[in-house]
Amino acid sequence: MQRFTPAEIRYIEDSYQDFLKEVRNKFDEGRIERIEKAFRFANAAHDGMRRKSGEPFIIHPIAVAKIVARELGLGATSIVAAILHDVVEDTEYRLSDIENMFGEKVARIVDGLTKLSSESDTRQALTLKKMLMTLSDDVRVILIKIADRLHNMQTLDSMPVNKKAKIAGETLFLYVPLAHRLGLYNIKTELEELSFKYKHPEEYNQINYLLHNQEEKRNYLVNKFIAPIKERMKAEHFDCQVTHRLKSSYSIWQKMQKKGVAFNEIYDILAVRIIIKPNPAISEKRQCFDALSIITDIYRPKPDRIRDWINLPKVNGYESLHVTVMGPQGKWVEVQIRTERMDEIANRGFAAHYRYKDISTYENELETWIERIRDHLNSPNSDAFEFLDDFKLSLNGSDINVFTPKGDMVSMPQNSTVIDFAYHIHTDLGNKCIGAKINLKLVPINHVLQSGDQIEILTSENQLPKLEWLKFTTTAKARAKIKDVFKTERNKHISEGKKKIEKAIVNAGAPLTMNNLKKIIAHYNLNNKDQLYSEAGMGFINLDDVSHILGKKSENKLVKYWNITFGNKKKAAQQKLKNQEGDNSKQKKIDKKKTFLLREAEDEVKYSLARCCNPIPGDHVMGYLITDEHVNIHKADCPILAKYLANQGEKIVTAAWARFKKHSFLTRLQLEGFDRTGILSQVANIISNEHNINMRSVQFDTNEGIFKGDLFLYIHNTEDLNNLISQLKKIKGIDNVSRIKDLYD
Repeated sequence: MQRFTPAEIRYIEDSYQDFLKEVRNKFDEGRIERIEKAFRFANAAHDGMRRKSGEPFIIHPIAVAKIVARELGLGATSIVAAILHDVVEDTEYRLSDIENMFGEKVARIVDGLTKLSSESDTRQALTLKKMLMTLSDDVRVILIKIADRLHNMQTLDSMPVNKKAKIAGETLFLYVPLAHRLGLYNIKTELEELSFKYKHPEEYNQINYLLHNQEEKRNYLVNKFIAPIKERMKAEHFDCQVTHRLKSSYSIWQKMQKKGVAFNEIYDILAVRIIIKPNPAISEKRQCFDALSIITDIYRPKPDRIRDWINLPKVNGYESLHVTVMGPQGKWVEVQIRTERMDEIANRGFAAHYRYKDISTYENELETWIERIRDHLNSPNSDAFEFLDDFKLSLNGSDINVFTPKGDMVSMPQNSTVIDFAYHIHTDLGNKCIGAKINLKLVPINHVLQSGDQIEILTSENQLPKLEWLKFTTTAKARAKIKDVFKTERNKHISEGKKKIEKAIVNAGAPLTMNNLKKIIAHYNLNNKDQLYSEAGMGFINLDDVSHILGKKSENKLVKYWNITFGNKKKAAQQKLKNQEGDNSKQKKIDKKKTFLLREAEDEVKYSLARCCNPIPGDHVMGYLITDEHVNIHKADCPILAKYLANQGEKIVTAAWARFKKHSFLTRLQLEGFDRTGILSQVANIISNEHNINMRSVQFDTNEGIFKGDLFLYIHNTEDLNNLISQLKKIKGIDNVSRIKDLYD
């Protein structure tokens, strides 16, 4: 192992001393000595080790400890654990050594942060599950892991392209919502921006360029907007700051994707923030509402856009008043009103609760959240991928407040249904639920709850849980309880499903190989063969398409993709496939370190286009390795790909399109606007005559002068598609044109 140079040794010592300056005044001598001991031990353990960037490895634990101390405000035990968090994983020392030298608490935290060494497909998911399991015992494990992930994202430049995409995808899938759930707004925003930068570099650079270009105009409008607010607040003797914040580039991009609009059509890029230094003699709530009254005297508010997060704080502790008002030049502007205490909690979450001495309140809120998922956390039969899917459901930071018949308030995740509420109250109530009375009106068990609903659960002794309930339950607790009822039948379903799958493969004229199983698993976006067998046994998936999935021609299929696997000599290639099926070594394996090139005629290496997002040439894409010789291509922003990046990042490859000249790809466009005579004819003329694009079908529906329609077109690439969308938007009466990823809903 290469030793460090004298300059590198000085760099390590300087970095540590800079960190020590930040924490020295916060702790007594005894705690400082523990931190010093941890650093000297970790420095010796990591001696000679380097990161991918070439810098000494020990710089990373020091940086993580600095984030833990500065951003999260945690204590000496957490700082010691942060410094030691990679020792067991990357050196010869064992967990028992950590426990002997630093105690049981530090050892337990370090254990929660140590990756599993298994090489199975589920290793990554199991490691995340192990870390999350410690959440119910010690939230500090998650907080240190978030700090660890933040520093890794800050230093991601030295990693290969495929690793950057994998780590960025995993961060967006799990760590961003986790930081949001814990109220760590500053860290959450930085993680989002860094992930966006590495996962979608072109879009990131474009949005930041546009933001920079409009900065002067934006500042002029903001100053014009806040000038009368400052004047009036001063006249009313408020001691406050009136500032503004810019929406993050990731948030802007998300809104553009969700609404199908251009950058110039995003109007809430700015938000004005009033931060009040409260008068101790008057309640903070009253001062905030007085400020709200002043704002609405100056500017006209939008009635449906007033949000009170002071009387009913968000589940992560967020408190603020939000109001959207009509500003200069007819633009809506959001104004946020809060005190200094509320602002620090909004930005720093957990750390701010420590500073303001209300950590017990926050821990109670955290315990309420953990209680929702505790059953699932402790379930020994939970599949690792399934566990992460259900856990992610619980990270929804937006809660609603509903009421029991006796008037007790209950917080539930947004989009919760009647059955979720029933299981939240009691397992037996959920198992026997047949519906509910909401505000004295009868509703079914799949009814989505709204904030303020008063709910009375209706039950029947004859009722039994049904697997269909899983389709509309949203809380981890409800899903876990429903699955518990059917655990005894799981083996039966797996056995029946295996027979169905094998029969379908044989009927398709294909061999019973693991490669073919993996193709079917990937097609249905499942995680392993047991899940495939189970869902087939329960009748949740349709096996009519197996021949199409395995590369055969399906005569009954209306939607036909061009065969991009076998080229022109289909029969010869199919025979070649059968001959090679049992001997994978003869096929060319995909190099994970290189960008996979998507060509029109691919003989040696096969790929398929994911049906969940239906990419076309020109889309930013990535690949998921179904086998060593077959890759499934997804759009880079596909939610299913995000799940794979988080759970099986080692199977992700970067991909790029070659020039496609012949093949076309089925694409769906949705049009909305005002109906008028001849509009459909004009649409058809632009598509067929001006752009020479083939249409498969057109579906339009009109209601009281407003139309909504779907076009199913065969498109060569995104350039052609964007040109077409631009032309369609110019038609009089068309309000919006957007691409819909799902072809089959």
